[in-house]
Amino acid sequence: MPKITFVSASGEKQEVEAASGATVMEVAIKNMVPGIDAECGGACACATCHVYVDPEWNDKTGSPEPMEEDMLDFAQDVRDTSRLSCQIRVSDELDGLVVHIPENQG
Repeated sequence: MPKITFVSASGEKQEVEAASGATVMEVAIKNMVPGIDAECGGACACATCHVYVDPEWNDKTGSPEPMEEDMLDFAQDVRDTSRLSCQIRVSDELDGLVVHIPENQG
């Protein structure tokens, strides 16, 4: 199973196992990762699962689709590596993925 490391705004790390095919948001919710609110349940209709993809993983996670880009307009402190975790699908290729959780969601 791929592993994902979630890094909180304060620098605390939480490494969890992720099922291939799940989204990074689903993995976070299942493992009660603080800071991932996911108010829309993964429908790409809010920005409460916003994360910063660690730069070394940017190419493997890909770029946001137009709908995701529109939702990122509602996120706070958007950066070049910002993604909605509901739009990143876990695969074996993402084993070791590191994402950083912003201080505020929404």
